[in-house]
Amino acid sequence: MRILNHEIPSAVGQTVTVAGWIHRRRRLAAVSFLVLRDRSGLSQIVVKTPETLALLDELGEETVVQVTGTVAANPQAPGGAEIVDPIIEPLTEPAQTPPIELWRPSVGAGLPVILDNAPIALRHPAVRAGWEVAAAALHGYRGSLDRQGFTEIQTPKIVGTATESGANVFALDYFGGPAYLAQSPQFYKQTMVGVFERVYEVGPVFRAEPHDTVRHLAEYVSLDAELGFIQDHRDVLAVLRNVLADMLAAVGERAAGALERLDVKLPEIPAEVPVLHFSEALKLAGANPDEPDLAPADERAIGAWALREHGSEFVAVEGYPMVKRPFYTHPQPSDPRWSNSFDLLFKGVELVTGGQRLHRYSDYVAALEARGESATAPAYSSYLQTFKHGMPPHGGFAIGLERFVARLTGAENVREVTLFPRDLHRLTP
Repeated sequence: MRILNHEIPSAVGQTVTVAGWIHRRRRLAAVSFLVLRDRSGLSQIVVKTPETLALLDELGEETVVQVTGTVAANPQAPGGAEIVDPIIEPLTEPAQTPPIELWRPSVGAGLPVILDNAPIALRHPAVRAGWEVAAAALHGYRGSLDRQGFTEIQTPKIVGTATESGANVFALDYFGGPAYLAQSPQFYKQTMVGVFERVYEVGPVFRAEPHDTVRHLAEYVSLDAELGFIQDHRDVLAVLRNVLADMLAAVGERAAGALERLDVKLPEIPAEVPVLHFSEALKLAGANPDEPDLAPADERAIGAWALREHGSEFVAVEGYPMVKRPFYTHPQPSDPRWSNSFDLLFKGVELVTGGQRLHRYSDYVAALEARGESATAPAYSSYLQTFKHGMPPHGGFAIGLERFVARLTGAENVREVTLFPRDLHRLTP
């Protein structure tokens, strides 16, 4: 029966079978070593016999093999043990030379080369570490919301209208008629609050925006949540804070090896995230008080303030102008110029957008009329149906998974932590 490499140190003196990829071959004067890689890490196999050495010479790096041998203690080996007297059985034909030297501790290739050769480059322990962090974060996200009484949902990604946000959309031919790839699950997750009260989704969203920056992708994984019976957007922010704390805890527990490979120290999120009103944020950043949004330089300044004044790498900016928020956003009751919404900044970059939504049908009618649109238009009729039949005060948020991982790991480009990024220029592999 096969065991994993990380189990080898607990089997000293036993005959074991391991299997994986030939990570590296090292030949010395008196002995040679096969370094084997599997999903748990690396192991060292000592090769001495001429027959086994000859076989090993024929097998290139990345050939998949099975090895049976005896485990012997060796303080210099990974985990303090190695396999001796091996019988090596190739499970594939000899592999071709990889386009990237996967056995090196760091990746010498540039990002375009890595992305062009993603099926192989992702095998490098440092490259795959980004998704190990993402997978752990997903586990923490789901577990946190499950514990808080949320129900996971899945909503359509092919939709008939393009009204969910200001982003451009990808148009499709749907059996001879128009359709679009969903920009977000916003309308659906609000609808499902009327069914389950608290819902969340993990799924792809699509933005046909011609961005060519280190922060944007045309397709990314969105972590959406929506909850009913709230007082205002601060209730949403409180849930978000707990979710992020659980995501960070899960990364620390489940992706410790990846964090070590990436030399990343996890930040702490305070029990109460510092909050600034949008108008105060503009002053703090030295921006024009009439600006309707925060520029990247403003976000960096606010992030630096939060770290300096509160010791927090997280800070929330609330009360964005209503002119910059979707029509379903609830205005600030004391001053309807501002919204009951927020952006959460992490290390000086926007990470999460959230807030309170309108929940009365009459408010939706008024909001759409103010935009010169009608609540009875086909684009809105099915969405607004739920508000005719009673909806509680509610709100929610959305986290971009890839951006979260990029900020957490210090990646300069979000594509570094995306398995197969889709952007303005890339549709393969």
